[in-house]
Amino acid sequence: MGFDMTEKSTKGRSPWWWIPSLYYAEGLPYAIVMYITVVMYKKMGVSNAEIALYTSWLYLPWVIKPFWSPIVDVLKTKRFWVLAMQFLIGAALGSIALTIPLPNFFKITIGIFWLMAFSSATHDIAADGLYMIGLDQHQQAWFVGIRSTFYRFAMLTGQGLLIILAGLIESNSGLDSVELKAYSDVSPDVYTMATVEDMPSIDDTDELSIVSWPDEVVIDAEPILTTKADSIKAAVKAWNLAHGQPKEEELVKEESPTWWSVHVSDPLKQTLKNRFGEKPKPVLEKAGNVGVLFFRLNKAPEKDDEEVVITFGRNTGSKNINLVEGTRFVFTRENWDQPAMALIQLDPKLDQREFATFEANSGNIVLSWSVTFIVLFALFMFFAVYHLFVLPKDVEEERKQSSLLEFMKNFFGTFKDFFTKEKIGISIAFLLLYRLGESQLVKLAAPFILDAQEAGGLGLTTQEYGFIYGTVGLLMLTVGGILGGFAAAKHGLKYWIWWMAIAMNIPNAVYIYMSSALPTSTFVVAFCVGLEQFGYGFGFTAYMLYMISVAEGKFKTAHYALCTGFMALGMMIPGMISGWIQEIVGYQNFFIWVVLATIPGFLLIRYLPISADFGKKQDV
Repeated sequence: MGFDMTEKSTKGRSPWWWIPSLYYAEGLPYAIVMYITVVMYKKMGVSNAEIALYTSWLYLPWVIKPFWSPIVDVLKTKRFWVLAMQFLIGAALGSIALTIPLPNFFKITIGIFWLMAFSSATHDIAADGLYMIGLDQHQQAWFVGIRSTFYRFAMLTGQGLLIILAGLIESNSGLDSVELKAYSDVSPDVYTMATVEDMPSIDDTDELSIVSWPDEVVIDAEPILTTKADSIKAAVKAWNLAHGQPKEEELVKEESPTWWSVHVSDPLKQTLKNRFGEKPKPVLEKAGNVGVLFFRLNKAPEKDDEEVVITFGRNTGSKNINLVEGTRFVFTRENWDQPAMALIQLDPKLDQREFATFEANSGNIVLSWSVTFIVLFALFMFFAVYHLFVLPKDVEEERKQSSLLEFMKNFFGTFKDFFTKEKIGISIAFLLLYRLGESQLVKLAAPFILDAQEAGGLGLTTQEYGFIYGTVGLLMLTVGGILGGFAAAKHGLKYWIWWMAIAMNIPNAVYIYMSSALPTSTFVVAFCVGLEQFGYGFGFTAYMLYMISVAEGKFKTAHYALCTGFMALGMMIPGMISGWIQEIVGYQNFFIWVVLATIPGFLLIRYLPISADFGKKQDV
């Protein structure tokens, strides 16, 4: 039986006026904090270790959400909290748009994202509470699919549409890209290395643009002495430093060593690097021959503090022709006319004619993300004003603060009941470890896809990432979740949990393949990501159902909130160290570790207390 659009909630307007928009507004900040931050910081030049550490800390509000839910429940009304948090989230989004262009944007924006995360977690509590008191049981059951659908629309917006928007702005702003070709040749007629004196004539009356030379680099495939190749590479590094180009490591601010770093983290890092890190290639007498490229601007940037960031990397072609120095250049009014150098090297085993195309891009990354957050600010302020008029009123009485003591007494009683459940230790361990591999993969998937091939990544654009994860990935995630629900309803959780665990964890191995083969086809990458996301959606059904089974009992709502807290904790802690691990062992070994990290979850399944009939559709 359907639901009449004109039917009203317990008091006030029809739920159609506010349920879809409320749950879209609930999902969007989570998508921003969890997914958009990773992509934005990667494009802004933040290291993988810092991205994984600081964005994983943003899970904390959802971890400890159960501890301040009583405050939301007894102070003011759910409607008040929803509106207050939406205005606060809107203000935070506007503040981020204004602070992205600042030199110390990373520290400031992380602080604002923390505020947004707490506001979003509080909004979740209030919105779910308003849903339960604003609708009767029949309406709650009917609209559970509607709220889930619009929450997923919010995920689509955050993981896909907004990232695609930023990518479009980036690709259509800044300076025109420059494409260059490099060839290997077994017997070139003329082989000369480019010099500063070869710089083409420049017309500084034109619009600001990238000047590069030569247009094509022809490199003799005959190997050269390793000592000569190393000396040329060192000379290129020294040249760039002398002409105003920052070191790659200067992107991360160095801090004074601490007791922890000296006695724990640094020794552990060195041990991991020695045992599992990417082994240095043996030093051979002969090395691949090299060629150089030069970059500069045709004139000075207009503003004194303006930086023109140029990223350079292989676009298509042979993987035997590699960029070994010069992936990122920064030009200002001080060094715009001082050429920067990039060094291309052949594989020493190359003995035939091959070619590769390289591209220099200078999209305005700062502008792209500032505009994206301005759009988000406008959207959230619209939600706040809209909900001011449509959210149901008078569905609850504003509780007095005198009831807080009694409520807290009952609240702490739920903890005792929770931690005395059957095999609760095994259950908590499962909640923490079932997604041990996925919790690390989710933090490094975006950096891997966006990183240049020379850094071990796939070198895809922001738009391509947004399309793959926000459309293909999310669609397959949804399909997997739906099929998982159908399967569990047919035979129950106990029957399917092993198959769901396999479906969730084994497809992570596609990242081992991609990090080894480095496919350049967007279709291949989309297929691999879609497969992994389908398995995750199917396997996550078991996790959700098990949380529901653990929460069964007198305090079902509070116990489920505690389960979600452990769920968030299981994502936060492994995610914090994932970037650190990846930078030590490299992408390929990191993805092998991700697959191995799924083993503890498998080992715990056989000990879980699961009813044989739990999840099955019961005949009436």
